[in-house]
Amino acid sequence: MTGSKSYFFCGIGGSGMLPLACIVRAQGAEVSGSDRALDQGRTAPKFDFLRAQGIDLFPQDGSGVTTHDQVLVASAAVEETVPDVQAANALGCARMSRAGLLAELFNAASERIAIGGTSGKSTVTGMIGWILHACGRAPTVMNGAVMKNFVGDDTPFASALIGSGDVFVSEVDESDGSIALFEPTVAVLGNISLDHKEMDELRALFTDFVLKARTAVVNIDHPEVAAIAGELHQDRLLTFGFEQEAQLIGHDIEERAEGVSFHATERSSGDTAEVRLQLLGRHNAVNALSAIGAAVAAGVPFAEAAEALTGFAGLRRRLERVGERNGVTVYDDFGHNPDKIAATLDALHAFAGRLLIFFQPHGYGPLRVMGRELVMTLAEKLAPDDVLILSDPVYFGGTVDRSIGSETIVEGVRAAGRNAEHIAARPAIADRLTALARPGDRIVVMGARDDTLSQFAAELVERLSGTE
Repeated sequence: MTGSKSYFFCGIGGSGMLPLACIVRAQGAEVSGSDRALDQGRTAPKFDFLRAQGIDLFPQDGSGVTTHDQVLVASAAVEETVPDVQAANALGCARMSRAGLLAELFNAASERIAIGGTSGKSTVTGMIGWILHACGRAPTVMNGAVMKNFVGDDTPFASALIGSGDVFVSEVDESDGSIALFEPTVAVLGNISLDHKEMDELRALFTDFVLKARTAVVNIDHPEVAAIAGELHQDRLLTFGFEQEAQLIGHDIEERAEGVSFHATERSSGDTAEVRLQLLGRHNAVNALSAIGAAVAAGVPFAEAAEALTGFAGLRRRLERVGERNGVTVYDDFGHNPDKIAATLDALHAFAGRLLIFFQPHGYGPLRVMGRELVMTLAEKLAPDDVLILSDPVYFGGTVDRSIGSETIVEGVRAAGRNAEHIAARPAIADRLTALARPGDRIVVMGARDDTLSQFAAELVERLSGTE
């Protein structure tokens, strides 16, 4: 489908663009691209990896768009003033969104597993991809995060898996409405909560999503998801849950320092399997149960799916343990909305130790949409001796209303009786965290849309080597 075409990815280093570019390139198409981070000298290893895949990179000045037969791939957020867009318009190039191109590839597969929901999509996508890979199904997987199982010397940024089988696994995005473009045979829906859109719009998007599928794998413990499940005939449902009477039931959760474990029972057969994960947190037990359900819906035997998850290594930036120095452990985490942040804090509070949290909001717009819910979550989930530090929201340029910032969140959390500080820039944040840290503490670097957060987490580990 893509092999004879030439694609130019504007913003090729993005978490959704990089794996898609790799999949398109692996299918034989000519791929090139540009990225503002490349021009700014940020995250060089990622761009070296893309070049190693045979992808040419250009400055974001229009110089890479040279012929009318190139297809410009860009998100809707890319402004018309960007030189690559202006060059494409002048040449009459076709334009596709990232989601539009992904949906075209996805919908062409014979078995199509799509993972939706507000939180946990990337982890569940990685889990399903790993199960299918371990069981010999050779899936193609499109993820928004690096899957540790597939990282190697030649694939340090393994957020995509190029498969030879007939299965395509992908997370799908509700934030821009592009979830409507996908035609899954198996639709996974774990949760629905406020993030980028209002709840009425989210309900409509997710209802349409599951109605398309041959089998909808749904979490009936979640009231919003359970309400949507009520729209489907029982023959098209595979329900899972830990609290309700589901078709796939999880029970006996045990949270340990080395990972969470639980038992899963398939109600129709009565078969039970133990699931042992290398990941922390009850939320990952829920993620695992949904992944087993999706694999079963795609034809994998229940016991094999459960067993395969023992070998799942997790994703980068999903409560990832970066290192430990002088009794202080540093984690790197993608948490950025209330549900994700709550899951991370609950997982870490299952064990002793104070949390020192650096949170960089992922934009000014999200603070306007979910600022109130964010304050409520932080006030509820922070322990009395935890310390929260917020920097200014991530901002890489462009036009955006910056009237509501991190100070508003800090004020709300402090008014609720928890320890919160606003420190605008990272050097001062690093000084503050290392000054506060004492043996037994856990430092959590938290936020989205900024690859340099991982670098900052690694730098904190090194700085802690010098603390007493």
